[in-house]
Amino acid sequence: MMSLSLLAAVIVSFLATLFFTPKLIIFLQRIGMTGTDIQKKDRPKIAEMGGPAVLIGFLSGIFAYIWIKVFLYGSIESTEIIFAAISTVIIVALIGIFDDLSTLMKKAGDGFKRIGLKQWQKPLLTLPAAIPLMAIMAGNSVVSVPFIGTVDFGMMYPLFLVPLAIVGASNAYNMLAGLNGLEAGLGVVLLSSLGTYAYFSNEMSAAVMAFVIAASLLAFLRYNWYPARIMPGDSVTYLIGTAIAVVAIIGNMEKFALLAFAPWILEFFLKLRSRFKAQNFGIVQNDGTLKAPYPGTYSLTHAIMKMGMFKEWQIVSILIVSETVLCSFLLWLYLLV
Repeated sequence: MMSLSLLAAVIVSFLATLFFTPKLIIFLQRIGMTGTDIQKKDRPKIAEMGGPAVLIGFLSGIFAYIWIKVFLYGSIESTEIIFAAISTVIIVALIGIFDDLSTLMKKAGDGFKRIGLKQWQKPLLTLPAAIPLMAIMAGNSVVSVPFIGTVDFGMMYPLFLVPLAIVGASNAYNMLAGLNGLEAGLGVVLLSSLGTYAYFSNEMSAAVMAFVIAASLLAFLRYNWYPARIMPGDSVTYLIGTAIAVVAIIGNMEKFALLAFAPWILEFFLKLRSRFKAQNFGIVQNDGTLKAPYPGTYSLTHAIMKMGMFKEWQIVSILIVSETVLCSFLLWLYLLV
């Protein structure tokens, strides 16, 4: 049974994001922070940059958890781990917000020129976010590696594997994105699965982090689902990817997380085929379905588009259901078998 403090944290996170997101939408529209939803026939302009709403929900929930634990029990376990994890998530979320904002910072002629961060700059900027976890030597250097077995990485774990996980997960998660509800929906499934694994493994710090962010994403999905009123932007995708890596590290569940992250690993190799130039978007047809934009398959979204005539929400639903099946199988395999 979920503890009172964890349940309260999840509820606070959900309600905070649910309350703040519509206000953020209005604010972003007023300042012109909007983007074109190109996979709609009428190509509407909608708010772009959901990171602040998800981040506020996450922080509200996690601090509610800390306050309740201290109020009821006078202290909280794993204080340094929790605050290091919070610091890492905040740093990457701020980098994502900066990236989203920078797309409209340079005025050109009668409009705004989208510039943003270059692809090579993003991994470098997310690298310092690993420092809080490195400083406290978070995680366990003895790792169960798929197809290899148990390996003790020693000092290589905090000095190399932790920053690699933060940079890799935050940037890889950003590759499978662009459709209404896709990033948030997949994030809810994956983080809820990681939280479940952590909870039953008695890794409470990791469970709290995972469930609180999943709750925030679920509330955000209310406004991001088709037809979306707000796009997540890099501020959300970076936050989700980083949260996945952080939860895996502090919860000592690298193998489970890596297997659950398989769709994004596959997406990486599909994007590699196009030298990371291909987009996930489809070409809108008269009936609202999406047609694959390239002869080749450079994304999981393209693969689904080539399976039949699907609308945007149907493509997203197929990917979310697929991730749910994968995570459910892994939870059954690791917790029940």
